[in-house]
This record gives sequence, C-alpha cells and structure tokens, in this order.
Amino acid sequence: MTGRERMMIALEGGKPDRLPITVHQWQDYQLRHHLHGWDQVQAYRNLGLDASVCGYDAYSLVPSPDWIESTRDLGPVQGERHVRHTIATPTGELTWVTAQNATTTFKVEHPVKTFADAERFLDHYPDIVCDRAKVVAWRDQTGDGGIVRGFPPLFAQAGAWQDFCELVGTQEAIYWALDEPDEAHHILGRLTDYKVRNTHRALAGVPWDLIECGGGAASSTVISPAMFKEFCLPYDRRLNDALREAGHRTVYHTCGGMMGLLDLIPLNGTDASETLSPPGVGGDIRPEDRATVKRTLGEKVSLIGGIDQHHGLELGTPESVRAEVLACFGTFGAGGGYICSASDHFFGAPETNLRALAEAARDCLY
Repeated sequence: MTGRERMMIALEGGKPDRLPITVHQWQDYQLRHHLHGWDQVQAYRNLGLDASVCGYDAYSLVPSPDWIESTRDLGPVQGERHVRHTIATPTGELTWVTAQNATTTFKVEHPVKTFADAERFLDHYPDIVCDRAKVVAWRDQTGDGGIVRGFPPLFAQAGAWQDFCELVGTQEAIYWALDEPDEAHHILGRLTDYKVRNTHRALAGVPWDLIECGGGAASSTVISPAMFKEFCLPYDRRLNDALREAGHRTVYHTCGGMMGLLDLIPLNGTDASETLSPPGVGGDIRPEDRATVKRTLGEKVSLIGGIDQHHGLELGTPESVRAEVLACFGTFGAGGGYICSASDHFFGAPETNLRALAEAARDCLY
C-alpha cells in the first residue's frame, strides 16, 4: 500500500495495511540545520515517512491600490530582528511589528487596536488567489508518497477565531469577546464571510487532499468550552460547510487542550481532528486519556497527531520514540481512522529519532 493510499484510508476512518506516520509541517530551520537541506518532499521520502506536504506557497494576495504595504527595519531587539509593517488604505493606516529569530517569525504588535481598525482591515484586505498549477506540482512531486494539505487563508490563520487572535492578540481577543461580544461576533462574522467567499471563488476544483481549519487559540487551554461554543463553533461550521461544498475534506487543528472539547469539535462538521497534544507540548491529553479520546472523538472523526515533538522527537531517544508510537497505535489507532504524527512544529529533532518514528510504524500492522 502506498503512503497516499494509507493516509486517505485513515482519513476515511478505515484501516490501512499499517499505521500511517508523518509530521505536522517541516520547518525550514529543521530542514537546513538537521536534515541536509532537503526540501519537504525529500525529507519525507528519505526518512521513510508518509508525506503530509504543505503547498502554502500556492496562495498570494491580489495587488490592490487600497492595500499598500511598506516596511521599516527597526533593527535588533534582544537578539531578534524587528520590522514595522504599515498598510495604507483609503480610510487610514494599519500598522504592526513582527520579530524574527533564527527559527521563526511572530508578532509583537498587532494590527487591530480598535473596532475602527477592524472595520478598516475588513473593508480593504485584498482577495487571495490560489495557484492551481502550484498545487498540482506539489501533488506531482509527492506522488504516491502521501497527501498535500492547504488551508482557507485570510490574514494569518485558518479559523476565524484564530485569525481574530492574530489581528488583535490572544489576550485582547478574549477580553473583547467578553466585554464587547456584539463587536466580536461582527468581526468573526465578517472574517468568516471572507473565508467562505474565498473558498467558493479560489479553492473550488483545486486538488488539495486535506484543508486545515481551526487553530491553537481555539484550544481549551486558551478559551473555555463555553467560549468555544459561542465564538468558534458557528463560524467553523459555516466554513467547513463551504469547504465541503467546494469538494474538500477538512481537519480541525487544536494544538493545545482538547479534553474539554471532545463533544464539541465534531459539531463543526470537520472530517478529522488534530493535534492530540500531550501535556509536554501544551496539550492536556495524558497517556491515560487516549482511550477516552478515541472512544469519544474518534468514533465521529478521524484523528491525527499524538506525538510529543519536543520531549519525544527533539529530546528523546529512538527507543522512547518507538515506545510512544506503539502506545499511540494501541489507543488512538485502535480500529483505524488514525494518522500518527508529531503534534506540531519542531526545529531540532535528530535524524535518528525521525527514522525511529518511521520504523516504529512499520511494526504497527492492522
């Protein structure tokens, strides 16, 4: 059975020949410094992993006179390079600051500070196009080795709540939702309107195998289940419905707590749920909880994730990696419908541990 067949069967809730095994996105730092400068397809193939290729370079903003960006290098700040981004729109400016270190880039100032900023952003943010030819090229490079993943883009993230948090800051988003819920719902509704419109306009007919929705800010270690139900669920459902109408299968990403959301996640209409994160990487699924997750959530959707990418892949040993794969197979993987994967990003995993990840799955036979 090929890697693609194996993963597609698991996404349909079935039992492939053996446990599918992969990681959640290769980071450039990991590839350059620890994996010989391979590209993502080469890394999967050379390590013997089932491919989960990200074709995110297929997306681009449509140039617009109403959205003109300029940047100014603010220089080093505590070892990080800070850059101010300024957007000129017909109704005023938006500005934010990003910081870049050796491994990643993140925001230290967010673009939306007021409700007027939010309206300015939503009024003028350009359309996004998806280059079908680039997705086809990723599919061709991946071949039978696995699947190609995309997402419903807007400013930074897949889900409306996660994008809201990227625009205003996670703490500020929570305060906003609690203090001014009508304004928060208005913003989330307009973000979802954009994503739904863009799904029908730009993603219909594009050969993605799996579309990632949601985001870590929707996790129950960030917001309560009650907040999830009010500020995530209705908007996620609209987006998943649109993606299904456009012919796509979806996975809902919560790279944090999930135990309080096991009954809620399937209600948004997703086909699969990730990342099954253990406490060591900010989640709340303990080894003794895995059977409960499988029984409660896995009976409704397929599952992806489960491996502690930091203590396991980066700091562990081949023997400990193997033990974790076998433990995940025996619980999350019982009866099929499971892709074993690193829960989220990592930057310094030794090649020996990644090979152990792949080799362990070969012994996990259905």
